[in-house]
Amino acid sequence: QVQLVESGGGLVQPGGSLRLSCVVSGRTSSMTVMAWFRQVPGPEREFVARTTWGSDWKYHAESVKGRFTISRDNAKNTVSLQMDRLKPEDSGVYYCAGGKQATTDARAYDSWGQGTQVTVSS
Repeated sequence: QVQLVESGGGLVQPGGSLRLSCVVSGRTSSMTVMAWFRQVPGPEREFVARTTWGSDWKYHAESVKGRFTISRDNAKNTVSLQMDRLKPEDSGVYYCAGGKQATTDARAYDSWGQGTQVTVSS
């Protein structure tokens, strides 16, 4: 069984920074791709960024490119999301997800964390 546990969310002012972490345990071999999504008011989870355990390859959504950076630490089984120059529209619940397909479609990811709230407000 795979477990993903996020941490690092909170309240921050516009222009500020937060760093989210996702610790992965269990059968990590079933997840070659790790991603971050966010849930804002609406029916679908929005793709934020993804990476893989086996390379330095990264892909970020246009809405966060240049402000957010995804990274992973294989030794610690951890995937992180550094978020800088945060905007109010970045507010939402952020989820860590694992899967086998390099896609922005949330339906392709099999494992999910419980989510962590990020609020950007003055």
